[in-house]
Amino acid sequence: MNTTERAALLQGLELYGEMTATVGERTLEIVDRRRRTATIRHRGWLVRRALLAADLLGLVLAMFLAEWLVNRHSSLGVLNAHAEVIVFLASLPGWVVVAKVYGLYDHDEERTDHSTADDFSGVFHVVTVCTWLFIAGAHVTGLAQPNTSKLLIFWASAVALVSCGRAVARTAARRSVAYVQNTVIVGAGEIGQLIAKKLLQHPEYGINLVGFIDGHPKERREDLEHLALLGGTDRLNAIVRLLDVERVIIAFSNERHEDTLELIRSLKDLDVQIDVVPRLFELVGPGVGIHTIEGLPLVGLPPLRLSRSSQLLKRLMDLVTSVTLLGLLSPVLILIGAAIVVDSQGPALFRQTRVGARGNTFRILKFRSMVADADAKKGEVAHLNRHLGAGGDPRMFKVPDDPRVTRVGRLLRRFSLDELPQLINVVKGEMSLVGPRPLILDEDRFVDDWARRRLVLKPGITGLWQVLGRADIPFAEMVRLDYLYVTTWSLWGDFRLLVRTIPVLARSQRAS
Repeated sequence: MNTTERAALLQGLELYGEMTATVGERTLEIVDRRRRTATIRHRGWLVRRALLAADLLGLVLAMFLAEWLVNRHSSLGVLNAHAEVIVFLASLPGWVVVAKVYGLYDHDEERTDHSTADDFSGVFHVVTVCTWLFIAGAHVTGLAQPNTSKLLIFWASAVALVSCGRAVARTAARRSVAYVQNTVIVGAGEIGQLIAKKLLQHPEYGINLVGFIDGHPKERREDLEHLALLGGTDRLNAIVRLLDVERVIIAFSNERHEDTLELIRSLKDLDVQIDVVPRLFELVGPGVGIHTIEGLPLVGLPPLRLSRSSQLLKRLMDLVTSVTLLGLLSPVLILIGAAIVVDSQGPALFRQTRVGARGNTFRILKFRSMVADADAKKGEVAHLNRHLGAGGDPRMFKVPDDPRVTRVGRLLRRFSLDELPQLINVVKGEMSLVGPRPLILDEDRFVDDWARRRLVLKPGITGLWQVLGRADIPFAEMVRLDYLYVTTWSLWGDFRLLVRTIPVLARSQRAS
């Protein structure tokens, strides 16, 4: 053992007793489980294999489904299909290689909020490209002669089955302790504590927050006092080794620029994911572009130019989707309306004035989930506002377990069914499926200056605020998210938010 290794070992032994007294029980439990196994397997190892199994199963099921639908009435067709099946099965390693090239197995370990919705474009491309390659290979070699109907059925079902399989695989992987990443935040200032709060609000990210690394920490918020202060940056490497830390978030510490660079470079030898909060992070969206000037990276913030064609496409998607959903859900809407009327006195629909695009007001439609005189009783429950507590923002009014909510209303809110009549607002052109949060007049008066840009687009039934936290997001953060959505809008981004809204509702979070 050389001098450097001996010093690291002594530092680790010195810290061990101290760490066990400060970090949470969850951290120690995870470390103990991993120490008792022969090998330490982390999130990447687990998810890559789960996704690989999902991809192979989805492709094979799609192939058998296509064979069955096309050849189920033809014994000759079944016999001729044997060669195609063998060739297809032999080509599966090639499909996996193409998926690997598209990065479909690598992002879960890097990104905390990566989901199957983020994979959909890649899955679509992989299935499309590989189907064409299979056709070309079969034609050139003469080993198989698949017909057009079979290929179309396979292509469509493969996209659907692989995507669904990946969602199931991720859900299963998240139940394993191997999925959880022990994480430390370098910097216990305002930004570091903001990140900590966000991570604690999203257990589905699989992040176990061990604590903060900061030699001169800022006083912590009351809701973060349970998190450990692990010391200065000189301890970081030892803590990473001792506590199996897999993710380090650099969040504006008080260290000098050169010291922070050296710290990050020293972590490169520890097989740890490093996330750096960028300066001016309030303006940087997930789809931001990076270009370089002689190797110096620049973050490109394009001007907001929502062309007429983009507006037309967004409106077309809104209209087609909302009309289709209203038609399909009409029996459900009638049943919900009847249940509300039977359960409590008052109309089935609730109408409220909201601020829409360009500051114009409109009447939003919702299923009534409260007693008919709820507005008159608002003062009686004002002290229960969740945003009055530590770290909250009283400009938002959200009451958990609001006593004004009816029995039927409680069920509707649990699954956000009270929002369904807003599809009528979308058809009328007052709202969009995805957009900024529709604010009431009392909330809108607090929005000024740059934040008024959120009114460039129509308010939405869902949006970033819905997917990332709903009622838990304070007012200022909600406004920032709306501004970020408007200034980085894309049609593909709308599609992703729609898909990501589904698991949020499926988790049965309580709306308010």
